[in-house]
Amino acid sequence: MKYIISIIFMFLLINNYTFSQAKEKKKKDTLEYKTSEIVVSALRYPERIIEVPLAISYISMHDFSFIKGIGIDEPLKSIPGVLAQSRAGGSDVRITIRGFGARGAGDRSNSGTTRGIKFFLNGIPQTEPDGRTSFDFLDFSLVDNIEVIRSNASAIWGNAAGGVISISTMPSVKQSFISLSAQAGSYGYKKLFARAGSQMDFGYLSSSVSVSSYEGWRQSSGSERYLFNLGLTSALSKKTSLNLFLSGVSNKFNIPGPLTQSTFDNFPDSANSVYLSRKERRYNKAVQIGLNIDHNFDDNNSLSGMLFVNPKYLQRSERNTYRDFTRYHIGGNVNYKNNLEITKSINNTLLIGIDEQYQDGAILFYSLSPDAGRGSTLKDNKREGAVTSGAFIQDEIMFNDEFSAVLGLRYDDVTYYSESFLNQDISETRSFSRMTPKIALSYRFDGHHNIYVNYGGGIEVPAGNETDPSPYLGMDTIHLVNPLLEPIVSTTYEIGSKNVEPLDGSFIDRLSYEIAVYMIETKNDIIPYQGGKFYFTAGKTQRFGAEFGLGTKLFKSLDINATLTFMNSKYKDYKVDSVHYDVSKEGKFTDYSENSIAGIPDLIYNVTLKFTPAWFDYMSLELNYEGVSKYFADDANLFTVPSYSILNLRVGTAKPIRITNGIGLKLYMSANNLLDTKYAASSFINPEIEKGTGLPIYLEPGLPRNFVFSVSFEWR
Repeated sequence: MKYIISIIFMFLLINNYTFSQAKEKKKKDTLEYKTSEIVVSALRYPERIIEVPLAISYISMHDFSFIKGIGIDEPLKSIPGVLAQSRAGGSDVRITIRGFGARGAGDRSNSGTTRGIKFFLNGIPQTEPDGRTSFDFLDFSLVDNIEVIRSNASAIWGNAAGGVISISTMPSVKQSFISLSAQAGSYGYKKLFARAGSQMDFGYLSSSVSVSSYEGWRQSSGSERYLFNLGLTSALSKKTSLNLFLSGVSNKFNIPGPLTQSTFDNFPDSANSVYLSRKERRYNKAVQIGLNIDHNFDDNNSLSGMLFVNPKYLQRSERNTYRDFTRYHIGGNVNYKNNLEITKSINNTLLIGIDEQYQDGAILFYSLSPDAGRGSTLKDNKREGAVTSGAFIQDEIMFNDEFSAVLGLRYDDVTYYSESFLNQDISETRSFSRMTPKIALSYRFDGHHNIYVNYGGGIEVPAGNETDPSPYLGMDTIHLVNPLLEPIVSTTYEIGSKNVEPLDGSFIDRLSYEIAVYMIETKNDIIPYQGGKFYFTAGKTQRFGAEFGLGTKLFKSLDINATLTFMNSKYKDYKVDSVHYDVSKEGKFTDYSENSIAGIPDLIYNVTLKFTPAWFDYMSLELNYEGVSKYFADDANLFTVPSYSILNLRVGTAKPIRITNGIGLKLYMSANNLLDTKYAASSFINPEIEKGTGLPIYLEPGLPRNFVFSVSFEWR
């Protein structure tokens, strides 16, 4: 596959050079933008970020040029309300937004995936119908911009109680360019990647490719990935535009697993002995194709539609079996939008749409061979499928371009299909459905400052691998889908303010901030048991949170970006039937009400100082300080994950050093975890207890001090 990718990319480079203009007039760097004019699609149509009555952040990857990009954690750490942790230093990342997704760490296929948050890549859902997201296609060194919605977004986006992360690889500035980059670093990290874009007669064509490998600092934590993206945006007519995207990936990574506190303290670079003996790993190969067409009937009425197909072939060693997955993920959406000018000062936007996603396929379960490969015994042959259907209506009315109100309502239905072909007596279908409302108000004091309030419902269905029944009481011999699970139903109350203002002073050149205070009440919160071997639900939970983000530039040289997140999260009504741990304890209950929710820290912070001397603006020095408070790894609040703070140093070119006309050189070096702090980057929730020692197996060690060096050449 890597050779095919290389041939295709070389063709695109040659094509780019052939069709590009020989010379272009010098312009002011078009990547400089006024933040108040940033346009986002949080409400499923373009709108200025200051007008959106939601907690939403926008990241331009131009501001994150000093990162590896192999995992999605690095830029997302700069967003308030987001906890992003690299589990072993590679592409496997733990992501939570306002506590949603906290359970995504455990045995049950949680490696390399997350829950509760909906991801899009170039408008194509990366989140499967059951709410699980794989990170295979996500390499942030190939990304142009990211939108992060932290408010409850289910009323417009469906199964997205924890928010939405929308990623684009299409350059926002449609100019011809070629960039080639090479990175190398500690623990055998190597990466080559390239991006290109060109304005053609038929539209704008972009392409990117990356090849990365990582030996890993822990036993059995290496990875290897090949990724290719191709994008085309074209105006078919004055009223019709087309976007076409093609991606292919081969992603292989090993899983070192969690450790006890004793092993973490003495041998943090070791792998979990069970994971090591089984060579727990994932090998995912996938292709996705997406087509989007927008048509404007007139100035006030438009119709858009999107179709995608995403075939996958997945192999893994997991829970003492070798598994082959063949999956087909298809879907699309249709949206109708109407703009109505009621009066000169009152405008209305109506949006009606439907979404559909379907995934199905077979899973072959084999015994493990002595070398942890595919064994000769077929243990099961299952079909697992899911379909999600959603219909929504949203209306936004705006007065004098100052006050706006958004009303929304959405209906979702999710159905699971499960069938065992080795046991024809076991076949099961189960459906979940929910109506979700949304109301939001926003007032803009001027073009740069607003205040908003919103109320929204949320729904999050259990992921397919979370629906396996408990092994206790023989439930797994009767059911294929856990009858005890229900979807998470949440309600969010939020008030916030945003200010994005360029200044022209001698001291402060730019000032932006965002503040949000919220309360989230949930029912049926899904909880993993015994490290994720099966799942159950908590009756009710409650979260109070406050988020603060600040960005400023001083003396035309010093950029300061800081985020602070505080959240108090509690179980409000949560009793566990002890029979799910020990059949001899049937009828005995443990009450965890008023305990802290496992996996959610009270405090997250991130501060970045970037100094670019005005008298020598080719170089930048960046200091980053990040940290997380302690949190509990179990519902009983007995096992604590320690707090940590780490310091990162980065230095590199602030803009390309011109070598010849049109060709520039960029360099950077980063020293991550500069003080070599020992810390737990992630943990398993409600972990297993090690036999003999009685110690919980739950800590995943974070990367020690490590270095990355990068060199890039670009032509524009």
